[in-house]
Amino acid sequence: MTPDTQILPGGTWKLGGQTVTRFGYGSMQLTGPWVMGPPVDYDGAIAVLREAANLGITHIDTSGAYGPHVTNDLIRAALHPYPGTLRIATKVGAERDADGGWPTARRRDQLRQQIDENLTHLGLDVLDLVYLRVGNAEGPVPERIGDAFRVLVDLQQEGLIRHLGVSNATPDQVAEAQAIAPIVSVQNMYNLAYRQDDSLIDRLAAEGIAYVPFFPLGGFSPLQSETLSAVAARLSSRPMSVALAWLLQRSPNILLIAGTSSAAHLRKMSPAPASTSQNRISASSTASREKNSGTEIPHRGTPQTAHPRAAARGGRASGSNAVGELPHRRRAHVGTPC
Repeated sequence: MTPDTQILPGGTWKLGGQTVTRFGYGSMQLTGPWVMGPPVDYDGAIAVLREAANLGITHIDTSGAYGPHVTNDLIRAALHPYPGTLRIATKVGAERDADGGWPTARRRDQLRQQIDENLTHLGLDVLDLVYLRVGNAEGPVPERIGDAFRVLVDLQQEGLIRHLGVSNATPDQVAEAQAIAPIVSVQNMYNLAYRQDDSLIDRLAAEGIAYVPFFPLGGFSPLQSETLSAVAARLSSRPMSVALAWLLQRSPNILLIAGTSSAAHLRKMSPAPASTSQNRISASSTASREKNSGTEIPHRGTPQTAHPRAAARGGRASGSNAVGELPHRRRAHVGTPC
């Protein structure tokens, strides 16, 4: 597979010393309903992964809990042997139950098994990046994570993991992990309307650590969606494009993991011609100016705000990854569909 020569939005970032495109791909939507079982369209799932590679995307996000094991098997079937520039990030710390729930699984034996399963299903000898997924399906939980994180450090020292990160974590938990071993990335919920990690993002940027937002289009209120749609209309763009462009301009350490089960949709989210790329750069700049012009999109920025994953249950996901692990069997609706 030879990647297109187009330039993906946002440029690149050094993820643990490895260069990746800031516009990445999140694989969760490739599974069956409720992130369980095989895809409805197997050939279509293979096609979207190959399209990601053809577009030049070099950062793919997955988890053994997706399916379970379905996205890892699809990634291997579509892309193995992997291009030398491709970096695959996975997550451990949760399992799936018969009802589609996401029970925690952070004992030493459970974490080792999850690492072994990721290696097997992805067809790898070493995992590029492993996140310890903490908290629960409702969001971060203030609890100690040191014991579980040390297990991953031990597995890293065994040569099974190159780089470590944490996901669904509070700032204190990020600091706790950093006190034990270096991390290269944090993956948390964050978007234009839900900005509780603003200070954390700025701190991580100063330290050269990536921040990967999941649920980037979710939890929007009607007022927020209306404002976003108005900005997009003025730009002759789509609300999804403006929201993703805003994330890219928010901080250089933000890496997107756009998710879709459609190759055509993936092409829409990434700029095909140069003019489209310039339009999205313009969109990001204009969205930034909106913040200072009195028409800023209202956002949730206080810890007392209910976690949007708990409030936005019901429809099937559209738009971008990763909608997060929901306590019920349906995925969350992520706002304006594209």
